[in-house]
Amino acid sequence: MKRLFLVLAAITATLAIARPANGENPDHVRQLLETGACQGCNLVGAELAGAHLIGADLRDANLSYANLAHVNLEGADLTGANLAGADMTEAFLTNAVLNDARLDRVDFTAAKMYDTLVMGASMEDLTLTDAEIFNTGISVGGSYEEFVPGEE
Repeated sequence: MKRLFLVLAAITATLAIARPANGENPDHVRQLLETGACQGCNLVGAELAGAHLIGADLRDANLSYANLAHVNLEGADLTGANLAGADMTEAFLTNAVLNDARLDRVDFTAAKMYDTLVMGASMEDLTLTDAEIFNTGISVGGSYEEFVPGEE
């Protein structure tokens, strides 16, 4: 009995820390691709790489862990969307709205973000390697040390 309990505990622990499996609703994916609108949809882990989602309405959608690499989200509205853990490598986000979105752990490697709104968005542990970010409230950080003449 102890052995069974230990095996079940190990499996449960593994599942608890593993990346979630694709949990998207296939009807929601189809709706998004056909209509460009999927407000509040379940797109967890969805495979949307390379999709043209220009002007898409994805307000309050759950896109956590979605593959959005090479996606075109020009003019898309993702207000309040959950994009935590999403892959947005080389995504194109011109005039997109990400206000109040959850962007924690999003990979924006080589993404192009121009005039994108991110007011109130959660942005912890972003990957911004080689990203082009202009007129958008995201900056590549680091510490700022004030230069004092004579102190080198």
